Amino acid sequence: MLELRAVCAGYGRLPVLFDVDFTVEPGEWVTVLGANGSGRSTLLKAILGVVDCTAGEILFRGERVTHDASHRRVAAGISMSPEGRHVFPTLSVRENLVAGTYGLANRAELPVQLQRVYEVFPKLADRAGQRAGSLSGGEQQMLAIGRALMSEPRLLLVDELSLGLAPIIVQELFASLDNLRELGLGIVVVDQLHAHGSLARYSDRQLILEKGRFVERGSWDHTTDALARAGTT
Repeated sequence: MLELRAVCAGYGRLPVLFDVDFTVEPGEWVTVLGANGSGRSTLLKAILGVVDCTAGEILFRGERVTHDASHRRVAAGISMSPEGRHVFPTLSVRENLVAGTYGLANRAELPVQLQRVYEVFPKLADRAGQRAGSLSGGEQQMLAIGRALMSEPRLLLVDELSLGLAPIIVQELFASLDNLRELGLGIVVVDQLHAHGSLARYSDRQLILEKGRFVERGSWDHTTDALARAGTT
């Protein structure tokens, strides 16, 4: 579904990613772990086109999208839930979800799209008319992911899913995302190293990013051993 080949990316003259190779298959959940400043968020932004590649190439469903604008990648089937959620606090839950369809050609299926999100996150249906700013942190994270799902993506990118949330809420979010894989949705979650244990039940593969390069990748047992050697477990 997704392939990055020797991708380099950064901000102006500040390089962040170096020769990154990365793949995601349909229905696969890939987790990228790393400390602050490791390049995790930049990786997702490069996939979405918010940060441009300075070298290498990105292919999505067999098509080269390396320098395509972000809105074209969203239309092609890539969507992202950003770090910090960034919901529109004065808009209702429903209005926030509808914002996830902005710029898409076909909005005739809006009621169907809303219903699908409400089935994934029933709490959002109960709070459809409530202002987003009055939701709890976990509910706002559901809303941010639900907004990303409104464009009916084939690949969902989630940045810092567990940030500031209680473990029980994180587990609930993981379980909801896991159910989406049955529909063939590819998922990439980036999080900090301390979250690796919580993700163990759900992730098919995990990679450790350090200073813009992948330093470990493989099964959860392999990754846990690597973290232990690094003194982070």
